[in-house]
Amino acid sequence: MRTIHSMARPLGRIFATSSLAVVLAGSAGADVVASQPSLNFWGVSGLIDMPSAEVQTDGGFDTTVSSFAGITRTTLSFQISPRLSGSFRYSSLRRWNAHFPTTYYDRSFDLRYQIFSEGRYLPAFLVGVQDFVGTDLQAAEYLVATKHITPGLKFTLGLGWGRLGSYGSIGNTFGSRPHQAGGLSNTGQFHIKQWFHGAVAPFGGVEWQASNRLRFKLEYSSDAYTQEVKKGLLDHRIPWNAGVEYDVNNSIRVGLYELYGSKLGFSLQLTLDPKTRPTGSLMGPGPVPVAVRPSIMTNPDAWSTSWTSQPDALPILRDNVATQLAAEGLTLQALSVTADTAELRIINTTFDAGAQAIGRAARVLTQTMPASVETFRIVPVVDGIPISTVIIKRTDIENREFAPNGDASLRAYSSLTDAGPLPVGALRGKGLYPHLAWSLGPYTRYSLFDPDNPLRIDVGLRLSGTYTIAPGLILSGSVTQKAFGNLNTSTRASNSVLPHVRSDASLYDKTSGPQLETLTGAWYSRPGPNLYGRVTVGYLEQMYGGVSGEVLWQRPSSRFALGAELDYARQRDYNGGFGFRSYGITTGFVSAYYKFNDGYFAQIDAGRYLAGDTGATLTLSREFANGWRVGAFATKTNVSAADFGEGSFDKGIFFNIPLNWAIGSPTQASAGTILRPVQRDGGAMLNVDGRLYDVVRAYHSGDLYDQWGRVFR
Repeated sequence: MRTIHSMARPLGRIFATSSLAVVLAGSAGADVVASQPSLNFWGVSGLIDMPSAEVQTDGGFDTTVSSFAGITRTTLSFQISPRLSGSFRYSSLRRWNAHFPTTYYDRSFDLRYQIFSEGRYLPAFLVGVQDFVGTDLQAAEYLVATKHITPGLKFTLGLGWGRLGSYGSIGNTFGSRPHQAGGLSNTGQFHIKQWFHGAVAPFGGVEWQASNRLRFKLEYSSDAYTQEVKKGLLDHRIPWNAGVEYDVNNSIRVGLYELYGSKLGFSLQLTLDPKTRPTGSLMGPGPVPVAVRPSIMTNPDAWSTSWTSQPDALPILRDNVATQLAAEGLTLQALSVTADTAELRIINTTFDAGAQAIGRAARVLTQTMPASVETFRIVPVVDGIPISTVIIKRTDIENREFAPNGDASLRAYSSLTDAGPLPVGALRGKGLYPHLAWSLGPYTRYSLFDPDNPLRIDVGLRLSGTYTIAPGLILSGSVTQKAFGNLNTSTRASNSVLPHVRSDASLYDKTSGPQLETLTGAWYSRPGPNLYGRVTVGYLEQMYGGVSGEVLWQRPSSRFALGAELDYARQRDYNGGFGFRSYGITTGFVSAYYKFNDGYFAQIDAGRYLAGDTGATLTLSREFANGWRVGAFATKTNVSAADFGEGSFDKGIFFNIPLNWAIGSPTQASAGTILRPVQRDGGAMLNVDGRLYDVVRAYHSGDLYDQWGRVFR
């Protein structure tokens, strides 16, 4: 009787929840449109605590915060491709240690792949691996299928291993599950031999979308929460969970749940689509119209080339072009004009899309060039170096401004080549060099995932300045002054057996006075065709100063690039002043870059790192035409997992969001971050601003053509 009574109360709550669902759904209306799949407590497409076989919108970026029984999970998920998704999760478990009632923090990564999408008769089918490089506390694997019966009603059924095979096991289909060895040096390693081994258990559930905003869920869970029950966090009475969710808008969803017959839980789900701007299209002033030339038959005088013999013609043209470019947010760097060709070199500090800057410059040329000038050669200049040459026929612009698919047609008739030397007789823009630019604004510096305090942050003011002496010769620097924060409260000392090249980072945040953040001189050059060069010297970053030299080879029309970098770095004093410590090292890398179709990007860097270890870093990312970038990286060197310490090897995820995506106005500013589960000394690289691939890529075929749809905007 006692057992029956203990189950009756939670089951009664579930039936009450279901009854409430029927009452609420009765007033919700019958016309239901299937909405975006919801996210479960683990931050992936699913029911409540169990996964489903659904996927999010391609490129979708999701953040989920869920909590119950003292367990809070914060998950970032990204739909890498239409079928593949990845997640990073940071979990906190309160009162995990009975003797020391502190919170335990755990980090984990997931991968999911949808093998089959849902058809008319067959369900969607997906395979998932949870916590595949973590501590094994959250580790699980699963096979799951989901099928819609109606647009608002769907069922899910799956099989789980690991923690998803811990309740209601039906056997051991692929052999026993190897036990993972403990210790921090073992965390972060791949434990492939565990996958789909050990006890297997079924799970499933139903989701009913009662209206376009309201949904109800009921599931049978195969997770026994074995460790959590032992620690006293949870009383696992029954394997059933029920819940209700409400869509506040297209991006925000909230949920309330009854879990395992003993606990209430809630979740907050935030969904962002990088391909859709919150403000709709970009706002801001429109471009000048394309000026169509008169017919040579009706006005032959307009096509005369007699102006070429006038000595003041080029200065007048330059000044006219410069004035109109300035109104568009562009700067004339140089102009050369012959009877039939104009080469315009521009500096773009306004538009994040190179194609938009090219299009606006071309429109200005139609307004200002004599009718005989048919060929426009537009050369974007970044940090004083010409990046590429976009060649456009004036007739093509005139004919395609309002034509259907005019941007795609213009691209087909345009060409992209290397930027050669400045033509003889070209006139430079007025007042360009020397040039001083400065700014004063807030800054934030933060530390994540410290077990003593998962989030520490400093806020203060940063004074930055850039002094351009001549094309390609730039002095820059920044000074910071902390206003408030708690980065200086970290007391966790490094236990690294490697040189402390990064693990002593907290010591640089102890100073409360002004800090010299950077102070550098940089020289950018074009050593030869398709070659770009950079030399940077000075205080390169908060922790290091030195000299960094780099060369990059890439044809503007190629998706492939090769680079090489050689650095000498010396560790700076902790106080943020001009002094140095005794540690110095020479590092260097050979790098390969490739831009795939659909915005996928890969980079490999192989060489010597700051701690003297050698190895390679692989970076994979997905980039969108509006500037969104999400990716992951991993580094393996000759440092063993034991010597590396917690995490076993360096890895992380990153994202970068252009501010114009959020505010809708033209700007090149962006916000982004790198999330590392742990920062150790192995695989550490020097941070240097202005690395060449990031400088030139906006005006090479990969990025330029991805954004070509904005050429007429």
